[in-house]
Amino acid sequence: MLKSSLPRYAGDINPIEAWQILKTDSKSVLLDVRTLAEWNFVGVTDLSSLKKDALKIEWKSFPNMEINPCFIDEVINACPDKSTRLLSLCRSGQRSIETSIELTKHGFQNCYNVLEGFEGKTDDGSHRSNLEGWKYLNLPWKQN
Repeated sequence: MLKSSLPRYAGDINPIEAWQILKTDSKSVLLDVRTLAEWNFVGVTDLSSLKKDALKIEWKSFPNMEINPCFIDEVINACPDKSTRLLSLCRSGQRSIETSIELTKHGFQNCYNVLEGFEGKTDDGSHRSNLEGWKYLNLPWKQN
């Protein structure tokens, strides 16, 4: 696990580390902060083999990408135990940094950013999922 250079959240983990935490910590939660459009058209993680579902709450909403004003309340309602390990996942690991910081500010104690996100950075052809990320690493996922 990489320690975040910004001590504003618990740290950064890669998708493999996230999967291991989800497998070994029954109370851990994968928080998918992407948009409804991304869930519907790009795919979602599949945690069914762990008897879990990802918590899907938009941080920013498509198409304007404005911050969801209800985000913190929605997370608190879904996950009231602020000691729970929350593993924030977005497309490439950037929005999830923002959510990890915000959740930490609101009292959550174990917020991790999943580096690389669901699709990772773009390759030379401007395509995602070819270099890094949850999908690239063949972690369980499905198309809606």
